[in-house]
Amino acid sequence: MSANKKILKSTFFLGNKIEAFKLKLPHWLLHFKYGCILDSNQHKNSLDYIVAVSDQKEFIISPENKNSFEELKKYVDRNSYWKFGFLSYDLKNQIEQLDSKHFDGIKMPLLHFFSPQILIQIKNETIEIECSVFNPQKILDSIWDTEEIGNSFCSGSQKINARETEKEYKEKIKKIKNHIIEGDIYEMNYCTEFYMNSCYISPAALFSNLNTIAKAPFTSFYKYDDKYLICGSPERFLKKENQKLISQPIKGTAPRGKNKKEDLIHKNNLFHSEKDRAENVMIVDLVRNDLAKTCKSGTVNVDELFGIYGFEQVWQMISTISGTLQDDIHFIDAIKNAFPMGSMTGAPKVMAMKLIEQYETSKRGLYSGAVGYITPQNNFDFNVVIRSILYNEAQHYLSFHVGGAIVYDSDPQLEYQECLLKAQSMIKALGIQ
Repeated sequence: MSANKKILKSTFFLGNKIEAFKLKLPHWLLHFKYGCILDSNQHKNSLDYIVAVSDQKEFIISPENKNSFEELKKYVDRNSYWKFGFLSYDLKNQIEQLDSKHFDGIKMPLLHFFSPQILIQIKNETIEIECSVFNPQKILDSIWDTEEIGNSFCSGSQKINARETEKEYKEKIKKIKNHIIEGDIYEMNYCTEFYMNSCYISPAALFSNLNTIAKAPFTSFYKYDDKYLICGSPERFLKKENQKLISQPIKGTAPRGKNKKEDLIHKNNLFHSEKDRAENVMIVDLVRNDLAKTCKSGTVNVDELFGIYGFEQVWQMISTISGTLQDDIHFIDAIKNAFPMGSMTGAPKVMAMKLIEQYETSKRGLYSGAVGYITPQNNFDFNVVIRSILYNEAQHYLSFHVGGAIVYDSDPQLEYQECLLKAQSMIKALGIQ
């Protein structure tokens, strides 16, 4: 949306109808070429629930473009309105001397941003609609009139395929541990893909189903033409509030218990786990180094170390690092200098990414990337794309990756079990045993 277009804005009180309204929104979004829903699920984030849609072709980066972040700077500098978008993991190839040659079944672009023609924000029981193309009341009516079509469960091929067998996965973990013993790396995030061919599904219904199951603080639904991200992420990549930068890497996962006593045992075991603390502190150090590239000297701090947070399916160990952005550095450079996020790569970062390419067998694409927004004031908030399903509707191909940090004392069997634990919410959302 250009700065000179007149923006209409209206506020509506929906009361106890708000949850029914939210269920309509992902289906309504399907009528647009591009769309994004961000839902904090009442966790303490900067936004509660926001929807952005557009039919206008906006900022897209092709693999041939080698200066994505410089082009992104130009785009945000000439667009003063809200911007929503994503950064794919393989932008790493433009930041470092790396490449990616694996199979990609989803085929999302490297980067996409758009300024919405219609923007909807939900706060408690009130919605605010602003737009440049229709009257807000007509938009509200069109959402209520939207039919919730399609099943969230898979039809067609019901089988989830693994890109590698359990045996192959464990053998790779052993090889990665040898790299750690030899001193090549200290830690590496290794991921594996599960996928479905001939999968026919309603992306909107699947999003609602996953969101009901996961209730994650960085939930997102992204439509790029006929490709979709259905994301139940608990992790923040990077946030900017004025000049303050905040990153909250996750390293350390434990299951929720069947009762309060068992749940507390799992929580305490995670907090005291030497292995998980080692994983976490390595990534904290990496993030501190990444933020130091763009923050004022002496301002990078660890605000919280080894925080244990409970979600619907798992306990997570989360640390918080912050710093103050230098006045003469563009905020897009803050994103670039921290990308890809250390929690999804390892340490040292570049060597870990080289080994990721060596041992993984499919391209991560948008998985391990980030989705978020940039405000008119140039504040931003981006998640880490994990606990996510990607779907290519034209090819009927569905994919999700899971993985974890491999360190010196990692047990291959336990690492595989952690992958299956992280996959639970996606499998449950798909309705497959």
